[in-house]
Amino acid sequence: MIRVGVGTPRQTQIPPLEIPRYGEGRLSGIRCLATGFEDDGPQEGSLTALARQRLDALLLFSLTGTGFTRRGGGAAGFIQHGYLAHLIPTPGEGTDVAQSCQVLGPLSLEDLAKDSLLDLVNSLETEFLRNFTAQRVDSGRERVLLVGVQTQGLDDLRFEEGLAELERLIDSAGGQVVAVARQKRERPHPRTVFGAGKAEEIALQIQTCGATLVAFDRELSPAQVRNLEIQWGVRVVDRTEVILDIFAQRAQSQAGKLQVELAQLDYMLPRLAGQGRALSRLGGGIGTRGPGETQLETERRVLQKRVTRLRQEVRQLQDHRERLRHKRQRDGIATVAVVGYTNAGKSTLVNALTHAEIYAADQLFATLDPTTRRLLLPQSDGSPPQALLLTDTVGFIRELPHTLVEAFKATLEEVTSADALLQVVDLSHPAWEHQLQSVGKILGEMELAPGPMALAFNKVELAGIEAINEAKEKYPQAVFVSAREQTGLETLKARLACLL
Repeated sequence: MIRVGVGTPRQTQIPPLEIPRYGEGRLSGIRCLATGFEDDGPQEGSLTALARQRLDALLLFSLTGTGFTRRGGGAAGFIQHGYLAHLIPTPGEGTDVAQSCQVLGPLSLEDLAKDSLLDLVNSLETEFLRNFTAQRVDSGRERVLLVGVQTQGLDDLRFEEGLAELERLIDSAGGQVVAVARQKRERPHPRTVFGAGKAEEIALQIQTCGATLVAFDRELSPAQVRNLEIQWGVRVVDRTEVILDIFAQRAQSQAGKLQVELAQLDYMLPRLAGQGRALSRLGGGIGTRGPGETQLETERRVLQKRVTRLRQEVRQLQDHRERLRHKRQRDGIATVAVVGYTNAGKSTLVNALTHAEIYAADQLFATLDPTTRRLLLPQSDGSPPQALLLTDTVGFIRELPHTLVEAFKATLEEVTSADALLQVVDLSHPAWEHQLQSVGKILGEMELAPGPMALAFNKVELAGIEAINEAKEKYPQAVFVSAREQTGLETLKARLACLL
């Protein structure tokens, strides 16, 4: 089959989903022939199209001065020279087109006819496949391109903090960040987030760095995801989907898995259209209705039934935990919920206070299922120790996805029903104050009953002296501890005893 496109190589690009062969280990199976009066070889636009489309080769014929331009476009005349351009099978990490392409010429037609183009393409594909396999063996992880969009009202510091946090989320999810792309815009484009120029630039960057996934630092609409995937030919996810993936990996208990599945289905339902060719919407005109739409609606009904059933099970879980809380209240045991930003060291602190063995790791959302442990507080007057229950809760994060809040109501109620809160802050983190404010914002949205709260700055052994002095000045009532070094714990116990 021969496919003909009229225009420059950049104007006649084929959508990635329609390319005969697509993948990092292969070329596309398409060879492009172009003509022009310039005698200086392919321009950057043509080389960009070559790299984006992974063309087998680009042949540019330079015409003599006696040629002419056709009325509909395109040059005609006698061939003066020829140029042969092809991709270089090396895993370059840059975005410069010149680093990913090789241009041979000017060459005569006799020189071009001497060598077999098919042999060249086969040898290039063999080398591409070898490099592609070596990359996969070396990393064994998804290669991710991070994309950040800085909109109006977001300062540079908060923007870079958000990108750094997304990179940690990708690492926690098991991915490998290979490149980062940034752009400043007044507001995201409703269809593709970026303008056409930036989208082209990122498409080339995906090719040159060998990315298999693109992750955005914001929530995307279903239409934006579909449009970008069609244009780039790789899977596109937003920040919420990355967090949901981490939750799916971390969930251990049946209750945790139940809530994660509900959150994932709530997120998936509005994005069901376009999830592959089998579920793609065919259209609304005459002759376009058919099995595709029927299958899409069938899948949606199945998922909606599953969501309804999961919501019923979550309500049963809420009732069960409510009965447990009433029992604790009848027994007269006070409860303290340990809250804070993810990876602030909450689980490590609970382990240090109660000698428990809750799973703790230097990862975002290492703990997902709430765990309750008993803590005895010594009394200063020599009376018997006071018992209370410490509940380690799921970590918070800025702009906590709405689907998680709705699905994890049964878990978050452990916070809303506690007698007191212990907020843990990672003082060693450069953005500790922004994290503290984010947690305060989330707690304010949870309609908490006014109650006592203690503030504990953790990881002081890793914090700088300036951060410690600033925290002491702004929060004089706070307690400074190191859960790992087990320092300041007695002071924290005394502070908790004063709360109850």
